[in-house]
Amino acid sequence: MSTPLDSILSWLDQTLQPGSFRDYCPNGLQVEGKAEVVKLATGVTANQAVLDKAIDWGADALLVHHGYFWKGEAAPVVGMKRNRLAALLSHDVSLLAYHLPLDAHPTLGNNARLGQLLGIAAVAPLQPEDPYSVGNVGELEVSAGTLCDKLRALTGRDPMLIGDRERTLKRVAWCTGAAQSYIDAAVVAGADVFITGEISEQTVHVAREEGIAFIAAGHHATERYGVQAVGEALARKFSLEHRFFDEDNPV
Repeated sequence: MSTPLDSILSWLDQTLQPGSFRDYCPNGLQVEGKAEVVKLATGVTANQAVLDKAIDWGADALLVHHGYFWKGEAAPVVGMKRNRLAALLSHDVSLLAYHLPLDAHPTLGNNARLGQLLGIAAVAPLQPEDPYSVGNVGELEVSAGTLCDKLRALTGRDPMLIGDRERTLKRVAWCTGAAQSYIDAAVVAGADVFITGEISEQTVHVAREEGIAFIAAGHHATERYGVQAVGEALARKFSLEHRFFDEDNPV
């Protein structure tokens, strides 16, 4: 049984509330394809490899966290951009993308799902005074080394730890993706450790001098889980066929 694309978009907009965010790209329908959806593919990023896998599977729509048309992106449709759009349009596949709304959803989002998978309790916003903040803070008593081991088992890649593996942690702050700049908010929140996807040169100094452990667990690796959760929720709601397509990224 097929589902109107408009019904899926309406559910996504009601659930993820994209109008509540100041984002760097358009959230929602980015490329229009078939009016009816039977097969929904999901992926972290709408790169060519994921597009090809979704098209080969026969997807009617592809839902991703990292879509197209970012602020500051060059406008001409040439090269890589031309190839990606041509693949979608020639196969009549819709592209749906939600960036910050997919990070922040309290149960289905990237941050929520990573926290659930790590067993973090008493979860609260990292910056409760900022309605646009997407980070979280919670409680998990564990050594820094054991937390890195948990992340390695979950993501399949070695996280980078700035700090002592033997240190006991109790208050954990985290924000998936490229959120290393949130380390200052983690310090203010009294966190013992901050987990994110990427690390910058200056992050090392902040961690060492502020006395907070820092873990870079991979941008792509920490953002696999939200889009899968949303895809599974859509599949249950509308009786869709759903498949997640991953394309490994070492960053």
